[in-house]
Amino acid sequence: MDKGTTQGPLINEAAEKQLSQQVGTAKAAGVDHVIACSPPKPGQGVNPGIIYTANLCGADTILALGGVQGIAAMAFGLFTGKPADILVGPGNRFVAEAKRMLYGRVGIDLFAGPTEIAIIADKSADADIIACDLVGQAEHGPDSPAWLFTTDKALAEKVIALMPGYIEKLPEIARKASGAAWADYGEVIVCDTDEEMAAISDVYAAEHLEVQCENLDWWVQRLRNYGSLFVGEETTVTYGDKCSGTNHILPTKGAGRYTGGLSAG
Repeated sequence: MDKGTTQGPLINEAAEKQLSQQVGTAKAAGVDHVIACSPPKPGQGVNPGIIYTANLCGADTILALGGVQGIAAMAFGLFTGKPADILVGPGNRFVAEAKRMLYGRVGIDLFAGPTEIAIIADKSADADIIACDLVGQAEHGPDSPAWLFTTDKALAEKVIALMPGYIEKLPEIARKASGAAWADYGEVIVCDTDEEMAAISDVYAAEHLEVQCENLDWWVQRLRNYGSLFVGEETTVTYGDKCSGTNHILPTKGAGRYTGGLSAG
């Protein structure tokens, strides 16, 4: 890793948590100059919580920019005179494409697609909790996959029946996004055995993987490919998104088969 300049776009409601992971990880890796980039709100500037977190974690420069323009400024050293050696952190589809186009000129952490959730569940699982968790990730955008792998057909059918009701309870923008995501990218796969569920899960290599099953220790030992693993019915992905401190810069689109999330490595 080039221990020069690393910079991170932050466009996300969990930006403070992501920022601490990006800046803190870069500092732990020995990066000399860390630049944080966050979009200002009209008439308000950058969110004060972002500025506080960036400073607390050791950012050397904070730019009031977001989106593709922020990526360009960091990659080419605009306003700082310090072109990035590596760009890290999540963003929308335009940020992801900008990072992909710049890869080679600069390093990137990974090419992040839409957020994903997969849930492995057996007959012991609660259908309402599963439906809530699936909707909670599907609301991120109309192309956010939500997958359920189960050995219980009755559970699968109940979750499918519950999904429209939970989607309908969301505010309008989230309702439209989650409805489209579930209609176009939602999947429910009924398996014969736990081993089959594990094998299918490893193929999908979900960004966020929940396990709501009996014999949780077996699942922890067996599962291989995922971004972040949430074990037990009360370890919802939403906690990982907002407050629990787990890595939130994770592989998507099957990349969990060959890489993990952002790290000091």
